[in-house]
Amino acid sequence: MVFHSRSDGKHRHFDRSLAPRLAGPSWADLAAIALLLVIALLVIVGVGQMRQPLTALNAAPVDLQLLHLPEYALLSTLRMFGALAASLIFTLTVATLAAKSRKAELIIVPALDILQSVPVLGFLTFTVMFFMNLFPGRQLGVECAAIFAIFTSQAWNMAFSFYQSLRTVPKDLDEVSRQFGFSSWRRFVRLELPFAMPGLVWNAMMSMSGGWFFVVASEAIAVGNTTIALPGIGSWLALAIERKDFGAVAWAVFAMAVVIVLYDQLIFRPIVAWADKFRFEQTASRERPRSWVYDLARRTRLLPSIIELLLVAGRTLSALSWSAPPRRQTLHPNKHIIRVPDGLWIGFIAVVCFGASLWLLRFISTSLTAADIISIVGLGFATLVRVAVLIAIASIIWVPIGVWIGLRPTWSERLQPVAQFLAAFPANVLFPFAVVIIIGLRLDPNIWLSPLMILGTQWYILFNVIAGASALPNDLREAARTFNMRGLQWWRQVALPGIFPYFVTGALTASGGSWNASIVAESVSWGDKRLQATGLGSFIADATAAGDLPRVAVGIVVMSAFVVTLNRTLWRPLYRYAERRLRFD
Repeated sequence: MVFHSRSDGKHRHFDRSLAPRLAGPSWADLAAIALLLVIALLVIVGVGQMRQPLTALNAAPVDLQLLHLPEYALLSTLRMFGALAASLIFTLTVATLAAKSRKAELIIVPALDILQSVPVLGFLTFTVMFFMNLFPGRQLGVECAAIFAIFTSQAWNMAFSFYQSLRTVPKDLDEVSRQFGFSSWRRFVRLELPFAMPGLVWNAMMSMSGGWFFVVASEAIAVGNTTIALPGIGSWLALAIERKDFGAVAWAVFAMAVVIVLYDQLIFRPIVAWADKFRFEQTASRERPRSWVYDLARRTRLLPSIIELLLVAGRTLSALSWSAPPRRQTLHPNKHIIRVPDGLWIGFIAVVCFGASLWLLRFISTSLTAADIISIVGLGFATLVRVAVLIAIASIIWVPIGVWIGLRPTWSERLQPVAQFLAAFPANVLFPFAVVIIIGLRLDPNIWLSPLMILGTQWYILFNVIAGASALPNDLREAARTFNMRGLQWWRQVALPGIFPYFVTGALTASGGSWNASIVAESVSWGDKRLQATGLGSFIADATAAGDLPRVAVGIVVMSAFVVTLNRTLWRPLYRYAERRLRFD
């Protein structure tokens, strides 16, 4: 099989043949230049705002005047895209290293499991002062802390998706690239990156939306005696909830919806349309994603020239092909001897982890007893039950819907911004209604606060299933129609095997995200009214608010232990099964 290429040849490269053959710039060039200038101006204004002295935050605190909301929306969006850019760089380097190197995988994959389980508040607790000391007296230090916190809610999902894609590249294509003598770099840019592109794009959208879920905790920073409110939608929401201002909450949701529609139209939908040419199939699909921005860019004369200049260095590197060194006659050692370096490497990691554990025990032993730790572990089991039940319910609901959307590009185009908005919808907005309903009806918070945990994380399952369904080769779907596969047989032999690697990625990240979301979902407030569910999330939230670092540390360690154990016993075996049995070879 080969990567999808339209029968008319128009999607193999950026199609300059569609550009008008005019001597000067066309209307499309003028529109594109105007759009780029507006975006550049907004970025310059926002970055200038972020570089102010730290005293400016006290001189002009966050308020709920509607005039400031556009500025706050711009600043929050810039933080989100800054974190997304860092997440993309992290993904392309770290996930690639994990997929290519066995020894790196032994460290990176468990580290991703642990980092995924560490809540945003946990990162803020230990990084705010670091970044503030890095840029003393400047707002930039707090901005870096907020961007880093948002990064921790975006990066792991993208890294897991890219790692999974690189591990499931079809063997026949990999063999062809090796037979043609591709260098590692050329094989990456010509085969592996294009193959992983559709899933990476959808997960980048999910990561962007997932960042909104934690924007309140990232912008309204409250760690012990340190309280900082960065101007943004998150701080606006936190202040509106504190003052019980339903109108301000509604305006914040409206501003968020406008921002999501704008960046969906201007950025993500063009990328989805562009990435469609990397689909893995032999026959052209009948429908393809559309984007007016992408069509506009294809009609310009200027943008293709700029892109060509920017890609000169990349194309030069991708074209390099180093001749393989002459083969030497080598001995083939026993397989047990081969595993000796791996054993030594694992032993080294174990020693490092043991040393870190001793340091942690010394840190927490001054204020916590064994009975306290046992109680905290019990809270972890309470949260585990909630996570397991919610992931099962979300899978039953969203897998069929995701497959239906992914197989229909027209509907995918219509529902894409809706899904992004729902994924970005912060649970904090629903806290007032949850508190009022639970108190008014005298419901059990341990049960009825649980759905708040899955609000922001169930979309990991939906977005990954959509990506998997849209990546199903069209020739496979045509074969299913030819053999009249329908109903349960079609699901069992076509749909579920095709989307299974993507579903595992979505469920894994949704599971880790649910643990993270328990921090804000198990302890909610509306003004002076506060509800708590028994669980590890509410424990960490209370310890963070009190600035009790030993309890924060042990809470994060216990949560990490639960997530890593779940990943090792459930999700990793499913990953391996997908790599062995459910790849397009």
